[in-house]
Amino acid sequence: MVKLGISLPQFRHYSPGADVIAAARALEEIGYDSLWAFERLLVPRDQSGPHGLYGVPDLPWPDRYRGVTDPLITLTLAAAVTERIELASGVLVVPFHAPLQLARALATLDAASGGRVLAGLGTGWSPDEFEAGSPVPLAGRGRALDEFLDIAAAVWGPDPVAYDTGRYRLAAADIGPKPARPIPVLLGGAGEKALARVARRAAGWVASGTAPAQVKTTWSRIREMAAEAGRDPAAISCTVQIGTLDITESTASPRPPYAGSVAQLAEDVAALAEAGADHVYVTLPAAVDDVKELIDRAAEFHEKARAVL
Repeated sequence: MVKLGISLPQFRHYSPGADVIAAARALEEIGYDSLWAFERLLVPRDQSGPHGLYGVPDLPWPDRYRGVTDPLITLTLAAAVTERIELASGVLVVPFHAPLQLARALATLDAASGGRVLAGLGTGWSPDEFEAGSPVPLAGRGRALDEFLDIAAAVWGPDPVAYDTGRYRLAAADIGPKPARPIPVLLGGAGEKALARVARRAAGWVASGTAPAQVKTTWSRIREMAAEAGRDPAAISCTVQIGTLDITESTASPRPPYAGSVAQLAEDVAALAEAGADHVYVTLPAAVDDVKELIDRAAEFHEKARAVL
C-alpha cells in the first residue's frame, strides 16, 4: 500500500510550538504514515539572476519561506507527542551541517522516537544560503553529501567508530546513542550523477514536485542503475512530494500536475502510485491559513486519497 505523508506547519503564520504539537497529534490520529519537515535558512531580498528560487534567474521566492522553522527541532516536537507515525526530512541540506553532529542528531531522534526517522537528504541550491551559513562552498556540495553518507554509516554502526574522508578524520572512538534501527536514507536529485548516487547508496529516491510521467521515467532509470551496481532494485523506495501553495479547484484542461483542490490532488496521488511511487506526501501547510484548517483539509485529503488507491 502507498504510504501517505504530510508536511508539518513550519511557516511563520503558525506557532512553532503549539501548532506543530497540535498538528502532529491530529495527523497521526487521522491515519497518516509520515510527517515531513524541510530546511530553509533565509529568503534573500535580492532575487535577481542566480539568486532566484531554485537558482532559476529572477524566479521569486514564496513569501511563506520567510521564517521557516528548524526541521530537526520541528521533528523533535512531533516525536514527543506521537507514537507510530514516521518522522521524515524533506530535505535536510547536508552541506549546511557538520557531518558528525548531524549524524548524531539523527541517531538521537531515531533512538528517542523508537526507530521512526526517515533521513531525506539533499545538496542544496541557493548561493545566498551557502555564502551565509555553509562550511563548504556551493561547488563542493556533492562531495559534502558523499562525506556525510560515509561518516553517518560509521557513526550509526557499532563502536568503535573510525573514518577518514580526507577532510574529516576520526581515530577509534565510541559514539552514541545509536539509532533504534538502520535509518533509511532518501536522496533527491534528477541529474545522472545524483541518480547514480541514489542507485548505489540510498534506501530510496525522493522527488520534489515531479510530474507522474517524469517520475515513471526517472524511477525506471534508477532501477536500471541499481541493478547495474549489483543492488536489488526492489530494495529502493520511491517517494514523491506534492508541492502546493494553493488548493483552489483547477478548471484548466489539461490540469497542471499538483494544481487544484484537495480532491484533484488525490487524483495525483493515484497517478503517482501508477508511476511507481510507494510514498507520497503533500505540503498542505503552505496552502492554508491556520492549524485548524490544516487539520480539516488534511482529514479530507487523506480520505479522498485512500479512496482512489
